[in-house]
Amino acid sequence: MRTVPDRPDGPLLTVAGVSKTFGGIAAVSDVHLAVARGESVGLVGPNGAGKTTLFNCICGQLRPDGGRIELDGEDLLDLSTYRRARRGLGRTYQRIEVFPDMTVRDHLVVALRARWRSGRLWRDLCNLARPTAAERDQVDTVLGLVGIDDRADSPVSALGLGSCRLVELARALVTDPVLLLADEPSSGLDVRETDDLAQVLRSLQRERGMAVLLVEHDLDMVGGVVDRAVVMDLGTVIAEGPFDEVMATPAVRRAYLGVDT
Repeated sequence: MRTVPDRPDGPLLTVAGVSKTFGGIAAVSDVHLAVARGESVGLVGPNGAGKTTLFNCICGQLRPDGGRIELDGEDLLDLSTYRRARRGLGRTYQRIEVFPDMTVRDHLVVALRARWRSGRLWRDLCNLARPTAAERDQVDTVLGLVGIDDRADSPVSALGLGSCRLVELARALVTDPVLLLADEPSSGLDVRETDDLAQVLRSLQRERGMAVLLVEHDLDMVGGVVDRAVVMDLGTVIAEGPFDEVMATPAVRRAYLGVDT
């Protein structure tokens, strides 16, 4: 397990003045937020608020037009997506990104080897490289953590959408990130699976000291997981603070409901 540096003098993630436009439309406009070590933050807001665009700027899929993004004090803007991952950023996606013919375990082995630059990716994708005992132990531990260890040898094509979501989460976790960016992880999950996922996220934060930045439409789940909420609307941050207090503010109620009360 990765150890989190004891540096109380600054946040783990810093986003300062980040903006991103598409065709003259501001998807993200002068956004500021921070995530402390071991903290769980919910990034919420109505559809089109700019949450996923901000995620993509943090992870490197998009380059912001302006602003600063730092992880543990290191500037990320000139680092590629995979180099940011190797610095400790883990990511799940709204859209399922899996290889249907690979087994659940093989997905995690490929992620491990990509993280640590071991093995050849084409060999792993073709299932030609056997996992080592250490790799199997690490993978099986994470699969047990998310509750799909009984499906380790199943091809992903045989799984339902909810289980595929858990494969994606496990694949992000197996690289032992210091910060997990989870983009709609409960999408497609039933109530029981969503509850299980919430328990996993809480466990990761409390037992492993991993920070979490969570984008999620299931506000009940967010309220049960996060330490603090940041609310976006139309590309800007309109409120932040304790979840219940933030969701009761007039600006947030207006963003979600169109009314102040």
